[in-house]
Formats: sequence, C-alpha cells, structure tokens
Amino acid sequence: MQKLNRSFFIRDVLKVAPNLLGKILVVKTSDSVIRTMITEVEAYRGEEDLACHASKGRTPRTEIMYHEGGVIYVYLIYGMYWMLNFVTGMDQNPQAVLIRGTDGANGPGVLTRKLKIDGSFYGESLFNSERIWLEPETTDHTIITRPRIGIDYAGEPWISKPWRFLLS
Repeated sequence: MQKLNRSFFIRDVLKVAPNLLGKILVVKTSDSVIRTMITEVEAYRGEEDLACHASKGRTPRTEIMYHEGGVIYVYLIYGMYWMLNFVTGMDQNPQAVLIRGTDGANGPGVLTRKLKIDGSFYGESLFNSERIWLEPETTDHTIITRPRIGIDYAGEPWISKPWRFLLS
C-alpha cells in the first residue's frame, strides 16, 4: 500500500483538485475495505472565493480548513448528507477539494453514504489514518472542467469559474 504523501496536498487547490482525479480512495470499515477511483471534484479557494465556506471567516465548522493540507473537512447538509473534502495548501490558507464522485457513486451525498463517511472523519489525517487514505493511480486520464454546482449564492465571477474537474 502506497499512500499519497503530505507534499501532494501542500499545494494550491487548483493544482491538487485535478490531480486527485483517478486517484484511489480507500476506506476501511468494520467489515470491509472499499477501494474506489475519484472521478469528479470541485475546488474551493480561500476567503476570497465567495463559494468557499472560509469566505465567512474562521468558525468552528471551518477551523480545519485553516490547517496544513492533507486533512479531512466533512460537514452535514440538509441534515442528512455528509460532504467529504480534502484540505489543501499551506497552514492558515483555507482551501479544500470537495469529492463529488467516484466510480460507482455519483454525487457527494451518495458517495459518503456508500463509503460510510460521517462527522467522525472531521480533521482526520490522510497520511496517518488507518481507515481512510489515497493511493496513486496507474493510468493517465483526460480531464474536463466545468463550473461548480449549487453555488448561485456566491455570484459572479465565482459561479462561472471552471473549478469543477471531471474524468471524461
């Protein structure tokens, strides 16, 4: 098992996000090990990005986004869906990648239910964890970009930024 290392995540979110496509997300549950390839992600880039949770400043919810890259940021939406994000960049520079899909799980809520990811993953290290990590892929992929989904509240130019990355 070869895990992605810290230096992979301590880069700008716009470099990390497309590089996550094709990587293997591994989640170890009490009764199985699930391995799935990441197929869709969205980048959220700091306090200046009005679609990013950090745009409202540092809060108990967003605290982990201000940590050095390579930790998990999860949050609950609609009282029922956990959203899985990987923090990127340097300490005190809040950036994260939302994992929107994997092979066999399209949609971030579907993904976390399938992988049994919940609030207990908040702040977990992708390097030291025994229950979640990323492994490198072995093939090249074609990547396409699109605007992010569900962020109309952010206004322009944030709605139109091509910061959603997908495998074609």
